[in-house]
Amino acid sequence: MVLSCRIFHCTKLSNQKLLTDRYIIKFTNHSGLKHWGTKFLQYILFPAIGITIVWWLFRGQTLSGIINVLENDINYFWIVFSVVLGILSHVSRAMRWQQLIRATGEHAGFNNSFWAVMTGYFVNLLVPRMGEISKCGVISKYEKISFTKVVGTVVVERLFDILMLLVLFIVVLVLQFEALRSFFVEYVDVDKMNDRLLSPVTWMVIFLFLVGIFILHRARHSLKIFHNLASVWEKFKEGFFSIRNIENVWLFWAYTIFMWIMYFGMIYVAFFSFEDTSHLGVGAGLTILVTGSLGMMLPVQGGLGTWHAMVIATLAIYGVSHDMAAIFALLVHGAQTLMIIVMGLLALIILPLTNRRVNRHEA
Repeated sequence: MVLSCRIFHCTKLSNQKLLTDRYIIKFTNHSGLKHWGTKFLQYILFPAIGITIVWWLFRGQTLSGIINVLENDINYFWIVFSVVLGILSHVSRAMRWQQLIRATGEHAGFNNSFWAVMTGYFVNLLVPRMGEISKCGVISKYEKISFTKVVGTVVVERLFDILMLLVLFIVVLVLQFEALRSFFVEYVDVDKMNDRLLSPVTWMVIFLFLVGIFILHRARHSLKIFHNLASVWEKFKEGFFSIRNIENVWLFWAYTIFMWIMYFGMIYVAFFSFEDTSHLGVGAGLTILVTGSLGMMLPVQGGLGTWHAMVIATLAIYGVSHDMAAIFALLVHGAQTLMIIVMGLLALIILPLTNRRVNRHEA
């Protein structure tokens, strides 16, 4: 009798283990598929889209023709100047970020802040939209600050960048209305956009989204995940609302405005490197800054292809030929990308070395 009970018990445990293993295998397979799906999007699909766009933009040109222009028709002084302005914009971003972190009651040195910013841009070249996460990780690691709190400060940063982009869009709309109107008439199909926005599918997605929010709201007290999110939100909120505790608001705005002036300068001074763009003025530079920024928002590594397409389309409005506009976009984007690669690789070397010295000194 005892033996039969033991056999029954072992059989029951064996069946439970088998059932558990099946769930584990099923979950692992699901997680693995999700993981590979994400990797496919990040490392294959998005780069393929960017490369395809670049190929399509340059399909009418020969490699020898592009090389000939790059060797003989470019004043590289202005390209180098553009890169220097790009570095200054990153310095200003790092100093503004320091202010936000300091407003949370924490401290981040300029060395770590600047190289964290460069690490973020470098990672964005590899994985779209992962740069912000990586730079938060760098600061969290070397400055011993809550990761969630740092993420909150970065969200504030991005909100102010969007605000500045909206302000610039309004300025360009006023000063370059005809150029923007021509751009949208040429490249935006308003009727098709309206049809999609007013389609039943769109309204169904909105309805399901609202229903999902309602269900989660009703179940928030019973689900454990909401209790965990509450603690995370507290740290995130501390970083997000750091803007209220900034010591010198005017300095914060000065960093922000200076940074965007440098972004504009990167485009504007590059005009003088090409004879075909040297006649363009401030209005054209502002317009390209806005349209190019929209291209950078798309989830493609470093704006590959999307930035080029927006800049080429904008330059066409100002009378620049497609071939010259394409080479301009290729050179300006390539120079800035090369700078980010060099600075990003330097960050991977400098950050561990300088922080090791600091730790030894403190010890």
